[in-house]
Amino acid sequence: MDRRTDLVPLHYVSLGARGPEDVVADPHGRVLTGTEDGRILRVHHLGDPLTARVEVLAEPGGRPLGLELLPDGALLVCDAERGLLRVETGDGTVRVLADSVAGERLRFCSNAVVLPDGTVYVTVSSRRYPLHQWIGDIVEHTGTGRLLRIPAEGGAPEVVLEGLQFANGLASSADGSFLVIAETGACRLTRYHLTGPRAGRTDLFAAVPGMPDNLWREGSDGPIWVALAAPRVPPLDLLHRTPPAVRAAAARAAVHAPFRPGRTIGVLALDDEGRTLHHLTRRGSGFRMVTSVCATGRHLVLGSLWEPGVAVCARPAAG
Repeated sequence: MDRRTDLVPLHYVSLGARGPEDVVADPHGRVLTGTEDGRILRVHHLGDPLTARVEVLAEPGGRPLGLELLPDGALLVCDAERGLLRVETGDGTVRVLADSVAGERLRFCSNAVVLPDGTVYVTVSSRRYPLHQWIGDIVEHTGTGRLLRIPAEGGAPEVVLEGLQFANGLASSADGSFLVIAETGACRLTRYHLTGPRAGRTDLFAAVPGMPDNLWREGSDGPIWVALAAPRVPPLDLLHRTPPAVRAAAARAAVHAPFRPGRTIGVLALDDEGRTLHHLTRRGSGFRMVTSVCATGRHLVLGSLWEPGVAVCARPAAG
């Protein structure tokens, strides 16, 4: 049963830059994020707002979105402008791993996950709209999202799945048998089978009560945390059933209209069966548009495409 409980805010940590779109916790309890000014930051001591400290790890430029820590301590960065990057967290060295796919520039690279054998999977949210016009894709419902695969030995990425509705967050199952893909525009999590008789095929992992954004797996066998960037919008569901020309016209209007996120936020924790372990919500939140969540110690840390900092909330009790 999906039982909603309160998301309890504790404090806010300013980063000095807007848009910490994704947040990931490292083994030492520090949180890494990227901001719209093209920097990769690491935040120390998030549990105490008086001692929290922001460290600049690298300045790759572009617009970093999804992050994935590698076993050797380096960081995979999905950059909406530059493609897939590898950032060395020790000295800030940046290397471009992929900037094109199937002869097309790799733009709006959104999230990545690396499997134990070194294979990397990457989502592309939209082939029609750039990041700054993301709302156009949500409104038009283009279905141009993709899942890419980069072999462990390297080389050019290959397209393994198309037709996704704003492909976004990405996480692997604990046993490595499937991936979970957040389809923001369809308010669902899709399972992509990697092994077994259904390998290469998809099915529904979970329908969610809002627009899922980044996913973060807590450890090798912990829950999958899901950020809900916005509640479900019934008029938008109706619009998605109209002819393509109607949706395209609505999208053209949407990308030029003023946008301000709502004040209802939420996060989920799911197990590998797609069952809800936690559903945390807050109405009237001063922190808007939660696009990522990770857990460290007794806290949940929220990131946002909109805010100039991260929010620290109480972690729910187990069970």
